[in-house]
Amino acid sequence: MAELKLSESRDLTRIERIGAHSHIRGLGLDSSLEPRSVSEGMVGQTTARKAAGVILHMIKDGKIAGRAVLIAGQPGTGKTAIAMGMAKSLGLETPFAMLAGSELFSLEMSKTEALMQAFRKAIGVRIKEETEVIEGEVVEVQIDRPAVAGAASKTGKLTLKTTEMETVYDLGAKMIEALGKEKVHCGDVIAIDKASGKITKLGRSFARSRDYDAMGPQVKFVQCPDGELQKRKEVVHCVTLHEIDVINSRTQGFLALFTGDTGEIRAEVREQIDTKVAEWREEGKAEIVPGVLFIDEVHMLDIECFSFLNRALENEMAPILVVATNRGITTIRGTNYKSPHGIPIDFLDRLLIISTQPYTADEIRKILDIRCQEEDIEMSEGAKLLLTKTGVETSLRYAIHLITAAALACQKRKGKVVEPDDITRVYNLFLDVKRSTQYLMEYQHQFMFNEAGG
Repeated sequence: MAELKLSESRDLTRIERIGAHSHIRGLGLDSSLEPRSVSEGMVGQTTARKAAGVILHMIKDGKIAGRAVLIAGQPGTGKTAIAMGMAKSLGLETPFAMLAGSELFSLEMSKTEALMQAFRKAIGVRIKEETEVIEGEVVEVQIDRPAVAGAASKTGKLTLKTTEMETVYDLGAKMIEALGKEKVHCGDVIAIDKASGKITKLGRSFARSRDYDAMGPQVKFVQCPDGELQKRKEVVHCVTLHEIDVINSRTQGFLALFTGDTGEIRAEVREQIDTKVAEWREEGKAEIVPGVLFIDEVHMLDIECFSFLNRALENEMAPILVVATNRGITTIRGTNYKSPHGIPIDFLDRLLIISTQPYTADEIRKILDIRCQEEDIEMSEGAKLLLTKTGVETSLRYAIHLITAAALACQKRKGKVVEPDDITRVYNLFLDVKRSTQYLMEYQHQFMFNEAGG
């Protein structure tokens, strides 16, 4: 008898790609804001992480607007990692908008409009509203279909119950269609919004847990609701000011959010929205959630952008601005003047500056351990020591890039654990910056447009 082969099932729990900072889970601080040596994917940079933790508390309190922070340090010292750690620690409720300095110059709108949109993406509005909801367990769904097609619309009855009462509701054609879409069966616990007629399936009742011998992992069991069927519930919607702007500025505003075709938004629209949001705040219907706008490579902004940021930070609706740069004393874009980090002195004066330090050999080793774990690669102790030495002599980024390349070299020789020979092989295949520069200096006369001194 032929052996029965089960179809191979793929694990779909991790379909996201592994990125440069996908191992970051937070800032790795304890409750008293003391940084742990290795935690939540963060290694070293204790002073910078502690400073970022203080900023984080300031954001969570939401009382201070328009503060700006500069994370400055050499390339590969974890500036973006700290910003990502802040984003993860804030959670989903607090808006976090990211932007690269050079992005502003490639958009089909003015630089100041792009900055204003980024600012408003980083300010959330938590809107509260009370709705009437019918919540209960489905006892019976009875649908009467007409004998002759098209003669009359379908009608039906829905019986819902809680632990204390049971009621029969008459159904119209639209409600029958909604029940069909949600695949509602007897034993499901559902919630119906009275105003919109939206049906939400909350799960299956525990009382019906033995109805079937086998169920999928996505089946959720819930208790049968108690009390009355009809209840008043407070619903909280979280949106950003930019989303409200887009919806109100265009006829197809809601769809423009998905297509990205937002265009320039008029100042009058924003003024009206700000007035309306202020009214909601006074009535207690809404609250403002100031978020974070992170601008990487801030030295790429020009003098006009810095002037705009100076003014925008004085607005009471401004978010916390976090900027990062790896430049030293360099020219301010759009002028002939030089300044620290390529940022005008008046704007630098507004910034709280957090500096990052180069990683030690021990810290590089710990980061490489985390990356090997993240990329699911087994590496021998000798290979890790060699990779750490490479990271110290060249750069951390180069060492991290060699992990996947070495794993592929190991796979080619049908090995399971990456050995020092695999690291050496890929080290010889791919040049780092120092060796590449040395090669250019040796063969400069053979390259076009060479400007190095002969």
